[in-house]
Amino acid sequence: MTPSVLATALLAPENGGWKLQPAATEVAEQVHFFHNWIMMPVMVGISLLVLGLLLYVIVKYNAKANPEARKFSHNTMVEVVWTAGPILILLFIALFSFDLLYKEDVVPEADMTVKVSGYQWGWSYSYPDHGDFEFASNMLPEEDVVAMHGDTSLYRLEVDNRVVVPAGATVRVITTATDVIHSWAIPQFALKLDAVPGRLNETWFKADTPDIYYGQCSEICGIKHAFMPIAVEVVPQSEFEAWVDEQRAFAGLPPMYADQEQFADAGSDAAAQ
Repeated sequence: MTPSVLATALLAPENGGWKLQPAATEVAEQVHFFHNWIMMPVMVGISLLVLGLLLYVIVKYNAKANPEARKFSHNTMVEVVWTAGPILILLFIALFSFDLLYKEDVVPEADMTVKVSGYQWGWSYSYPDHGDFEFASNMLPEEDVVAMHGDTSLYRLEVDNRVVVPAGATVRVITTATDVIHSWAIPQFALKLDAVPGRLNETWFKADTPDIYYGQCSEICGIKHAFMPIAVEVVPQSEFEAWVDEQRAFAGLPPMYADQEQFADAGSDAAAQ
């Protein structure tokens, strides 16, 4: 299957980029909120507090200002504050993080399942709910990327066969590996899951906007770790059904959705008569 040309570099990692990539799922939006409005203020506040305390101590308790050091060994109020303060900070973080962790970890009732297998150096995908057809997905050579997109911005991100899922569907992802530990990651979904030989891990995502979303293997898995891109193409339901029937034909399976349409048409004709 030749990938369609839909994506731009705006939907992929950028050289010199320092911000989170735009969120493409509800969970990713919540992750961004937690990072930007909960964790960042906490981290900046703690850093400024520690810096202020260091400057205060340097100015007030240097050898010139205090030629004779004080002899006390502890301060009850200071010990209470530096114990209670971190506890309160952790409780504040927990109020926002527990619900998010639950949403990320617990897979809701899924509309479909995609099984992901990592290998050196690429990915294979199977669709157990659609006949269990399988295909490999490998990085496109640079010249093919240029021919497809007109530049090299998506080199090491574009693949020969993308994962295709319908927009608005809850997709359950199962990962494993055939050799070493890999990691299947899509930053715009806030999704990162290790693929471990001999075991199955699972996660999920739901992307509502049709487009192409890129990721890469995020576990250092060997010499060609940087050559294991991931591309997920989110399409309307009708395009997904046509794609499934195409893949089933490649696998020598009868169509899954065309038969349903023919059956529905036949039933309508019979009812009209």
